[in-house]
Amino acid sequence: MIRVLVVDDHTIFRSGLRKLLSDEADMRVEDEARDVGEMLAKLRGAPFEVVLLDVSMAGRSGLEAMPSLRAEFPKMPVLLLSMYPAEQYAVVALRAGASGYLTKDAEAEELIHAIREVAAGRRYLSSIAAQRLLLQTASADDDQPPHHKLSAREHQIMLMIAQGISLTEIGKKMFISVKTVSSSRTRILRKLGVESNAELVMYAIRHKIVHG
Repeated sequence: MIRVLVVDDHTIFRSGLRKLLSDEADMRVEDEARDVGEMLAKLRGAPFEVVLLDVSMAGRSGLEAMPSLRAEFPKMPVLLLSMYPAEQYAVVALRAGASGYLTKDAEAEELIHAIREVAAGRRYLSSIAAQRLLLQTASADDDQPPHHKLSAREHQIMLMIAQGISLTEIGKKMFISVKTVSSSRTRILRKLGVESNAELVMYAIRHKIVHG
């Protein structure tokens, strides 16, 4: 039996996953967590075979949680779920230590297959994400685009800035101060080699992080 821990800050989404997996004979949602702290506490208290972890939870995101999770549970299979397309986050997710990455609009059959794959100790990516990862890992580190050197939080903030979300709104979504967002923005601009939000947007379009 594949015992699954679902970590997401939306009750309806957690309930939907519980219902979906209840139809499978070889897996079940054993428990749920609303945030990273609750996830770590539940992992310490009970055995699980797979963690389904939301990338973009309020406060500490799933990507930001990966170092702590890996430090305590280095062999725990983690399948990251996200509303963002695979080309935006898949490479970042695997480099952070995730076993797989899947978008939330994936078909139920693909999610179930992905859970079985990571539970068996294999990695899972959609074919598009796998192709992108192969192309990027084939290149030398020096050839990697600057945005691959951003931290998980910086990558998330970069994406929201590129989507036209204000620093104030970003702070609210991530439960961090505007000052923290502003400091992160300054570091992001420097790392990307751009000087303004407009140039950041153009960079994101050029690298197909967002669509123009």
